[in-house]
Amino acid sequence: MKINKLNSIILIGLIAIIGILIAQLLWTKEAFTIEETKFSQKTHIALLEVAKKLYQNTTRELPFENPVKKIANDYYIVNIDNDFEPTILEFYLKTEFKKINLNTDFEYAVYNCLSQEMVYGNYVSLDNDNKKAITVNFPKHKNLVYYFAIRFPNENNYLFSSLRFWFILSFVLILILVIYVYSIFTILQQKKYSELQRDFINNMTHEFKTPLSSILIASNYLIKQNPIKDDERLQKYTQSIITQGNKLNQHIEKILNIAKYDHSPLALNKEELSLIPILKDTIESFNLKNEKAIITIENDTANYFITVDPFHFTNLVYNLIDNAIKYCDENPVIKIKVTTEKEYISLQFIDNGIGINDKHSPFIFDKFYRVTNQKSNEINGFGIGLYYVKKICTLHHWKISINNNPKKGITITLLIPTK
Repeated sequence: MKINKLNSIILIGLIAIIGILIAQLLWTKEAFTIEETKFSQKTHIALLEVAKKLYQNTTRELPFENPVKKIANDYYIVNIDNDFEPTILEFYLKTEFKKINLNTDFEYAVYNCLSQEMVYGNYVSLDNDNKKAITVNFPKHKNLVYYFAIRFPNENNYLFSSLRFWFILSFVLILILVIYVYSIFTILQQKKYSELQRDFINNMTHEFKTPLSSILIASNYLIKQNPIKDDERLQKYTQSIITQGNKLNQHIEKILNIAKYDHSPLALNKEELSLIPILKDTIESFNLKNEKAIITIENDTANYFITVDPFHFTNLVYNLIDNAIKYCDENPVIKIKVTTEKEYISLQFIDNGIGINDKHSPFIFDKFYRVTNQKSNEINGFGIGLYYVKKICTLHHWKISINNNPKKGITITLLIPTK
């Protein structure tokens, strides 16, 4: 994916999430305004009912003008124009607030026309814990003789609790935005590190190939010279240089191929081929180099046809057998078992090697991952063989798994679809 395309996707995603978050905050603000209006309306209704009850059993009638006035967000006064008892007022307030489900603390005060000041009544709490709020100010209202005042000290808390779901949703969206930004930052960092790693590998391997080619050319020339042929020790040393140089060259080629495949998709040239001949050809090449290795095929007389890229499949088989031989502390015995399971051909590579600790099994197919043990330290490698095997299986849409054998060694199983 090109960098400008990636940046466009990141920017569009960021704008979308920020847009949703802003819309959510606006909706939350609107919902708070609506709840505030509902609270005010419910309070007016309840206080009006209280006023009606206070006028009952009196000679006076409820005035046409609304006796309830809202002085501030949490402060109301109710004009009665008639004498009344504070205890009866508190009873009516509790009853009406309960009817309309106005579940929040309140406090009230009554105007005393004799002293011409507000006399604090009571603090009514939902948990029945009456609190005397001496410091609360109930300002006197002019031109009124008989009235009482109501204050809701916890109105904002009540409104916020009513919008709990909206605030949780807004918090979740903010959290998603933070996670998204952090994820994008991590992806860009990983992309940067991946590009640095790939450039380093490409430069390193190319720098290695030039001197290595010169070493191999010189070694192949030396081994053909008569002084080298006549001296068995010199011939052995020269042959060792050639052998190890070829091994190093193979490792470099593997690294280059992996780096190339990671950068661009690997194209497969699939053909329908018979499985057993490919296995036999690969085994034959190992028998020439490793006379002590015993490699057998179970059910080698049956015909199994698979659709596969022959070049990469041969490399896959080569890598699996080569690993089984290298990571074995005795004479290698490798059995390749071929069976059919429903819509799959099962291809198992069973060896008698040192096995793999269970804690390393989930990472064994990771690039550059090598199990830390004595045998691994003795063997040269870069941890890309099984990564290559896994990549080829993925591209062919095959399943691959690894398990330890009951006694010794491991079994690597490939499930190849027949269709």
